[in-house]
Amino acid sequence: MKISISAVIAIAFGGLVLAGYFIDVPRLALIRDVFLQYASILLGVALLVGLVNLFSVHWHKVTSSEKNYAYSTILLVAFVITILVAGFFGPTASWSLWIFEFIQVPVETSLMAILVVVLTFASIRLVRRRMNLFTLVFLGTALIVLIGSAPLFGVELPLLHGPSGLRALIAQIPAVAGARGLLLGVALGTIATGLRVLMGVDRPYEG
Repeated sequence: MKISISAVIAIAFGGLVLAGYFIDVPRLALIRDVFLQYASILLGVALLVGLVNLFSVHWHKVTSSEKNYAYSTILLVAFVITILVAGFFGPTASWSLWIFEFIQVPVETSLMAILVVVLTFASIRLVRRRMNLFTLVFLGTALIVLIGSAPLFGVELPLLHGPSGLRALIAQIPAVAGARGLLLGVALGTIATGLRVLMGVDRPYEG
């Protein structure tokens, strides 16, 4: 198997960082911290490059009057205003927090509302196409959580609401267990991907 210089460099740096976590040598720990600081700087530069690319792509759409270029215009105006306000007044200033509270938060809330509608439609299709025990469990759990989160007509049911209700029980035990299972799966996948890169099997840095 032909190994390029970029693969050797990536494997060497990755091996040094990995060794810094498992081998108790002060110099290795120092090298690990320095490399991680450089990685943070590179991530910041990559974010700036991504922002410049986002701006250039939508600027091209506006200047060439492509389809739906009005949305690109709105994005560019909001992008420039946000950069100017946050850069001039600071990210924690009142104007910056106003943009976050009255623009960013409502947009995110609207997206969550759309997600609720999409999940409801998906649930209806699930009931129509595949009605079994697991479907009934899914629908029952969703109804319990929804009614427990927002009391129906302002009426709170002791069985559903409160710290010892069914909603709290579902949120604290099965939901947390499922979330931890997903996190474990993501962690194992990340470890497997990292090991493949360290062994030179996958080489995303070569394009």
